[in-house]
Amino acid sequence: MTSPFVKSGIALDDRSVTARNRGCEKRTGNLVTGASATDDATHYASRRSVTTIATMNEEYEAYCMADPSFYDAMHSEQTAGESFATADRPLPDGWTRREQDDWFVLDSGAAKTQLQGWKIHASATPDNAGRVIDKIFDYCVPRGITFKFLRSRSALVARVSKYAPRGFSGKLVTIYPEDDAHCERILTDLGELLDGEPSPYILSDLRWGKGPLFVRYGAFVNRYTVDDNGEVVDAIARPDGTLVPDRRDPVFYMPPWVTLPAFLEPHMAARNAVTVQGLPYTFDSVVHFSNGGGIYVGRDTRTGEEVVLKEARPHAGLDAWGHDAVRRLEREHEILRRLAGIPGIPQVHDLFWLGEHRFMVMEYVKGDVLGKAITMRYPLIDPAATDEDHANFADWAVSIHRQVEQTMAAVHERGIVYGDLHLFNIMVRADDTIALLDYEVAAPVEEGVRPGLGNPGFTAPRSVTGFGVDEYAVACLRLALFLPMTNLLGLHRVKARQFAEIIAGHFPVSRAFLDKGVQVIVPVDTPPTPSPSLPTDTAGWPKVRDEMVRSIVASATPDRDDRLFPGDPRQFGFGGLGLAHGAAGVLYALSATGGYRDEQFEQWLVSRAKNPEGGSRIGVFDGLHGAAFTMEHLGYRQEALDTLDICLREKWESFGPDLFAGLAGIGLNLLHFADRTGEPVLRKAALRAAELVAERPDDEDDSGISGGIHPHAGLFRGRAGQALLLLRAYDDTGDSNFLDRAANALRQDLKRCFLRDNGVLEVNEGWRTMPYLDGGSVGLGMVVDEYLARRHDDQFAEANRGIEKAATSTMYILPGLFTGRAGILAYLAGRLPGTDPLVTRQIRDLAWHALPYAGGMAFPGTALLRLSMDLATGTAGVLLAVGMALHDEPVHLPLLAPSRRTAPQAPAPAGAGS
Repeated sequence: MTSPFVKSGIALDDRSVTARNRGCEKRTGNLVTGASATDDATHYASRRSVTTIATMNEEYEAYCMADPSFYDAMHSEQTAGESFATADRPLPDGWTRREQDDWFVLDSGAAKTQLQGWKIHASATPDNAGRVIDKIFDYCVPRGITFKFLRSRSALVARVSKYAPRGFSGKLVTIYPEDDAHCERILTDLGELLDGEPSPYILSDLRWGKGPLFVRYGAFVNRYTVDDNGEVVDAIARPDGTLVPDRRDPVFYMPPWVTLPAFLEPHMAARNAVTVQGLPYTFDSVVHFSNGGGIYVGRDTRTGEEVVLKEARPHAGLDAWGHDAVRRLEREHEILRRLAGIPGIPQVHDLFWLGEHRFMVMEYVKGDVLGKAITMRYPLIDPAATDEDHANFADWAVSIHRQVEQTMAAVHERGIVYGDLHLFNIMVRADDTIALLDYEVAAPVEEGVRPGLGNPGFTAPRSVTGFGVDEYAVACLRLALFLPMTNLLGLHRVKARQFAEIIAGHFPVSRAFLDKGVQVIVPVDTPPTPSPSLPTDTAGWPKVRDEMVRSIVASATPDRDDRLFPGDPRQFGFGGLGLAHGAAGVLYALSATGGYRDEQFEQWLVSRAKNPEGGSRIGVFDGLHGAAFTMEHLGYRQEALDTLDICLREKWESFGPDLFAGLAGIGLNLLHFADRTGEPVLRKAALRAAELVAERPDDEDDSGISGGIHPHAGLFRGRAGQALLLLRAYDDTGDSNFLDRAANALRQDLKRCFLRDNGVLEVNEGWRTMPYLDGGSVGLGMVVDEYLARRHDDQFAEANRGIEKAATSTMYILPGLFTGRAGILAYLAGRLPGTDPLVTRQIRDLAWHALPYAGGMAFPGTALLRLSMDLATGTAGVLLAVGMALHDEPVHLPLLAPSRRTAPQAPAPAGAGS
């Protein structure tokens, strides 16, 4: 089992790319100033990323700590460990104690006078957290002040670890004052009681003095609204009562109608007094943010030399040994000085404090991180790649590995264990020479301490110490260069044997090169086991279906209220009911493929959908509409209709237009129910949803980029999903305006696609291009197919040719339905017979991702760090996709089956296809 503290290195993930294109955030309390960075989106768009997953999204780390097999939340003692002793302290009459996610809420029972306002947070370290909570309890309870605190030390560690989300990092206690005067009194009194307690800075808040108390203006109760992207988010109210998003970014923010109280002005002044003026360095662009600090590119103003500045926040970014970012940065400075002069080791220049943050200045190494360098050359994502391309790549990869081995040997000669080798800590310069980055966990070999952070795809077993830690990572690199999926080795090391077989079957690289790595990763005494396989014919379908069903059923937790099946961490934010990440999607896949029915599981969904918790989402893929769809599919029609009634009482007409959570999905589901029941009120509501979508104006953004600060393209978030509702509305009414608006919507999405040199058409995200079902080109292609079944269009027919090629690659980094190989298979299975070679190849190659679980076969979710059973990212989605190709009865994606009736062929309007 690998260390629970996983890390990614200093690669650009989705968030950091957005930050990079904005430039450095202008703030104090983290970094003070910045300038716009160069937007190199065009360069990134030239290839599809196959290694993005190695840069693991920040929010996944906390969900890896709770369970070694599945993503889970620290919402109980079972997952979060022993609770703080304060949780068991007696309360006076009238007080209540309740659990809320990973919090204990202690409610005084007093009537709430505020729905929002200035609320107080306290932070602490794992060592003093219990003491801080007890002092706050002793102050608040006698005074009748409601507050909440994190349930356990482990829950706090999850929030202050290096890759914890920065927006709420460090928050241990939340206190709810009655008004501004009460807020000032609490801050003054508690500030004196807690003075001197060490604590991490809460980036979203304003610090009170130098102690552990912070303040932020925000919501006191759960209220929700829909933001500009159609997302359901936490809300606060403007003075006129209009709900707007309650921003929780990692930077202090006041709503424009709020005035800073006078008692907070000195603390704001102290915050603003920390500036970069006088430093001999500029901060020009952001490379990466973590909870431990930032990495920036700037210049030494004395020499003009371009440099990297690494920032470390005290008491934040903890690793497995409890070391904070400052301690690791100071160790990195020491190590770099010890390794000075070795080729491939950056020079270190300076170490200084800015405010309470520590900074190190080092050489800026120009080039690409190895993960990106692989992507730019990788032949398995190029359907047009030749044998020569594969051979050239193999030669290049072997050369890179040889250089890394040589550099690592030189590091070992100096007595240092590097401890953090992976694809995103290796830089490849323009001349294909390498450099090693990030020495924060490096240590002298004589210390005999394992690194407190590590990339799970390169982290050695616990029994390995000393130089063996690096030797294991170098062995993993042999495989990762050719098949960048080594995160799976953190779940099942024996998978390395299959990886070697796959690589040898696609690249002209010697087995001796690969076996040298496998023999380190898999102990020599490990018995031989057959590699997983998926049969590609109907005769083998029942067996592989049963293997997937066995794993899904074994993972079920019907005793839990928050989820029925483990899946992506988003199930804890969306709720455990919907199609994407909840019970509805899994139960639909089990039933639609003829795999399994279980009354206990179905009642779990029915009972919670009929009596949903406050704040439950109502969309198709994120909430109650999806639950209703599955309930009706399973035969619970009346219960499904009762759930729809709940949804229709909400202000659904104000929702965003998207398919995933908004009007397009709601309208499709209502049309589905109208057809099934004949209820005119449902048809009326469905067509109202279609009208609202049709009225949406064209996007004014002409960037050609999807996502981030730009409108999304694709099936679930973009115009393609909206076009699908408009096509169905056309079928239902015969109104050609719906068909015209569908065409216009599809053209909006096609503007955000990128045609690669090999003829592949994919959605352009600015730094990568994507083929997948949810936000990529094959999801768009599914709707283009539907449009072309109703009306010919030259532009759409041409686009379809490029989309078809996007589904012919050999490599897809994830197995999932929404963003992975299963979605590619679903697209192909909807267009081709199950015997077609394109279909059978994708079925067969799903075995690349397959892992054993509970005597069956399961698949990892997003980031490849844990198994998932949900429809969007995990085993249920793979089951459904393979069933679409091989099941003896028709199987379709929920609500995305071809239209229920064939519309008359409509002539193209004048100018169509131009």
